[in-house]
Amino acid sequence: MASKNPKLKNGATKQERTKTVQLEDFVADASGASMTTNHGVKINDDQNSLKAGDRGATLLEDFILREKITHFDHERIPERIVHARGSAAHGVFKVYEDLSELTRAAFLGDPGEETPVFVRFSTVAGSRGSTDLARDVRGFAVKFYTREGNFDLVGNNMPVFFIQDAMKFPDLVHAVKPEPDNEMPQAASAHDTFWDFISQTPESAHMIMWAMSDRALPRSYRMMEGFGVHTFRLVNAKGESNFVKFHWKPLLGVHAVAWDEAQNISGKDPDFHRRDLWDAIEAGAFPEWELGIQVIPEADEFKFDFDILDPTKLIPEELVPVQRIGKMTLNRNPDNFFAETEQAAFHVGHVVPGIDFTNDPLLQGRLFSYTDTQLIRLGGPNFHEIPINRPVVPVHNNQRDGYMRQTINRGKTSYGPNGLAANDPQQVKEADGGFTSYNERIDAKKIRARSRSFFDHFSQARLFFNSQSDPEKNHIIDALSFELGKVKAVAVRERMLAVLAQIDKGLAAEVAYALGLHIPEIPLEELNNSMPADGKREDYASLNPEGDLPRSEALSMAGTVKDSIKTRKIAILAADGVDGKALSAVKDALEADGAVVHVIAPRLGETISQENQKIVPDESFLTAASVLYDAVYVPGGTNSVATLEAEANAVHFLNEAFKHCKAIAADDMAMQVLESTYFHKKLPAEYSRETVLREGIVVLEDTAKLTDLFKQMIAAHRFWERENPRKIPA
Repeated sequence: MASKNPKLKNGATKQERTKTVQLEDFVADASGASMTTNHGVKINDDQNSLKAGDRGATLLEDFILREKITHFDHERIPERIVHARGSAAHGVFKVYEDLSELTRAAFLGDPGEETPVFVRFSTVAGSRGSTDLARDVRGFAVKFYTREGNFDLVGNNMPVFFIQDAMKFPDLVHAVKPEPDNEMPQAASAHDTFWDFISQTPESAHMIMWAMSDRALPRSYRMMEGFGVHTFRLVNAKGESNFVKFHWKPLLGVHAVAWDEAQNISGKDPDFHRRDLWDAIEAGAFPEWELGIQVIPEADEFKFDFDILDPTKLIPEELVPVQRIGKMTLNRNPDNFFAETEQAAFHVGHVVPGIDFTNDPLLQGRLFSYTDTQLIRLGGPNFHEIPINRPVVPVHNNQRDGYMRQTINRGKTSYGPNGLAANDPQQVKEADGGFTSYNERIDAKKIRARSRSFFDHFSQARLFFNSQSDPEKNHIIDALSFELGKVKAVAVRERMLAVLAQIDKGLAAEVAYALGLHIPEIPLEELNNSMPADGKREDYASLNPEGDLPRSEALSMAGTVKDSIKTRKIAILAADGVDGKALSAVKDALEADGAVVHVIAPRLGETISQENQKIVPDESFLTAASVLYDAVYVPGGTNSVATLEAEANAVHFLNEAFKHCKAIAADDMAMQVLESTYFHKKLPAEYSRETVLREGIVVLEDTAKLTDLFKQMIAAHRFWERENPRKIPA
């Protein structure tokens, strides 16, 4: 009998033929059939959760949402479906001043109290074995072990998200994950299914600007911001509520690597971010962030030209300043990666009295999803008893048994009310610290829809792009050109160009040129497939207002903190005959200011200076690479300079550092090494202090002056302005 499978080769073995036939009845092709639940019920709307009014709370009775999310949550065993690759650390948090006027939360009310925390950073799309340097959102989850129970602030390094409703989350992740027919590409969004989804989901426009920006390529977990993403509530002891957005501001500033550099790092050290965090803590250079809040009074809920409950929107800091209310310090690495980092269970629904939820439809869905995910990933309902997840306060309730139960409960009663045990454990009055939900009035009809106030998809995407510096804009254009250049379906590329044209015509034109395409004239309503089967397209078209702000300085990384070289990694290139005095002087001065300095030589073992002193290199050119360092210095010494000039790896090291816009310093005597590089002919003939600080290169005979300028250049992080006019092959 002929095989039913056209792909089955005639030369297949009997076992292969048998197995193929066995599988045929289980193969499901996309055939244009009507969408149904897993129980065969036809679905009218697969894009909106059921709510109490179009701007109200999501309803537990939404069996379509629960089935879709439940199936999604259980798709991977045991690895996390998203945020699988992570790194974590222990630390402490202290609030600066009493915030009891805003919130009942005790850990925000006592400046003398130190709250333990556990923080997990992660990529989103990649598997546990993927690279740290993927272009991706980074997770930023903080577990506060407060004396009122655990509070989990589960966020990202970007303040907005791709979608507005949790119903669409499985679709988003399915689209960005490796394509199911070939499981490629890993930890990358540069493929057809992701951009096919994005090009038909205009609400993603704002987040795409962030994801294609330098924010998706952080220099370090220690140098990226964190955001709670959603709008929460702060509730005080009087029951008064204010809306709040949470921010984490790194004291080292917000810095990124170049895309070409990120790809190289992935090959040289795919654990780059993990190693950086671990090494910094081990060295006592404890990472620090300040916790910031944007507070919006209830009376101001509708004062903005966007909806504060829309997770694809941020509140510009020009409209509501960020108040810095406390500091978090990470000061201890985990003792065991699996027991702590891998088994940590964060949940957006873990809040303490004084912090409450809003009707953000993405947040509402996450409240269900996180518990459901932990049930399968961590073996059952007792994941809270795993040591890393245990609160620091005792737990008392009537929940019993189940997989992996560790608590040994005594007594006869496990129900309430009870008389046999004096009704123990007892409920706690609000005045005594019992959690009570904010008394929000809800008066609405059940409906599957989205609030009209959520229909502006492009004004904040435009605001973000307009707020970037010229180098940052160029990076976004390059990122979009790269990503869409990997897309095989021309129709998807064209549809995405039409979306980009809604954000900025110039942006779309630049990307179109790189792709060799023209921007198509596609009506906006035809770009949006996020609608029920019986909905009208125009009802789901973006309102597309211009917005109140032309630009927001806080959205650009150009103005970030640039006043420190702490923990920056500096490479010193040296060979036998190096000027040991200059090397030691620069190295000591950099380390005194907190930098990490490595001497790199043609070989490991001892390097002998011109003063006949022994220097032990940290790395050789075989194991080191410029992409693993923030800056490079070349000391003098006749023999050393001659060796480095003839060493191809040393010349490449400098060329690559220049290409990635890093600070480069050289003693005047080492000028011939720079002259052997490709970039030397692109440099200005004459140097001045201003030229040096603009170009990021200093060559001086005076070691003290060189060191001073070099420190300023390292603190500036990168010299992106030289990127385009000084392009070189490296």
